[in-house]
Amino acid sequence: MAKRKGKGPTPKAEDRHWHGKRQKARAVKNAKRTGTTTTGPGGRGKPTETRPTRPRRADGDSPELVTGRNPVVEALRAGVPGTALYVMSGTDERIRESIQLAADRRIPLLETGKNELDRLTDNAVHQGIALQVRPYRYAHPDDLLKGTAPLIVALDGITDPRNLGAIVRSAAAFGATGLVIPERRAAGVTAGAWKTSAGTLASIPVAQATNLTRQLKAYQQAGCFVAGLDAQGSTPVADLEVASGPFVLVVGSEGKGLGRLVADTCDMLVTIPMPGKTESLNAGVAAGIALYEISRLRS
Repeated sequence: MAKRKGKGPTPKAEDRHWHGKRQKARAVKNAKRTGTTTTGPGGRGKPTETRPTRPRRADGDSPELVTGRNPVVEALRAGVPGTALYVMSGTDERIRESIQLAADRRIPLLETGKNELDRLTDNAVHQGIALQVRPYRYAHPDDLLKGTAPLIVALDGITDPRNLGAIVRSAAAFGATGLVIPERRAAGVTAGAWKTSAGTLASIPVAQATNLTRQLKAYQQAGCFVAGLDAQGSTPVADLEVASGPFVLVVGSEGKGLGRLVADTCDMLVTIPMPGKTESLNAGVAAGIALYEISRLRS
């Protein structure tokens, strides 16, 4: 039986005459989209040029970006530790002020285009400016036990960075040794916290604890008296004479207060008497009042 005449085996894609042109076109398209020249199948190979590392949203050890004319200038006024200022143009008065503030603090100024700034900010509303903030370096909880009578502020369930910043500001004002916060489900030191703290985060350490209850027990074993601030507390803060020694004040969230395990761990629950009709105070305000009373007792 005679063999049928055909066109033979189908050639592979890479053997066809148009393959090289298509791959080159794909590489050019990917370069325009990502800003990085690429090679290989579909433009997915290794970069052929080295590009500087770009900032990303804060996620642990990654830099944070503050975007927008007002947020950036306010962050710079508050002394937020910026590492780079990205600017499209200096025509706006707030942008010009941001540039001057950054120059005064020797923060590098980087001119960039809209497409690049869109990419840096994940297409956020940046208004032509973005401030890169370095990741905060947390202290170890044991580092707060310095001195003969440390005053430590522990935060339980504080999820708003502005409340964290406000409490940091009060803690610095009334002589606290430092603050300890949980690693999870709690506000961390972000640009928002820096702004609210009015720069005091540079003068007082903040530590992270894997388990707040366990850390409070460790402070108790180190000789600290642990008191939780709670609306149902039996002792007014102003009468807490034991605060003159090694002391830990635990502040809970405005809505839920102290967690059950944290409250059970405390040696005592203390309160701020309020003769008015308000049932509770903002966590930052309550912490400020309590720290004032404690500092008065300690002095």
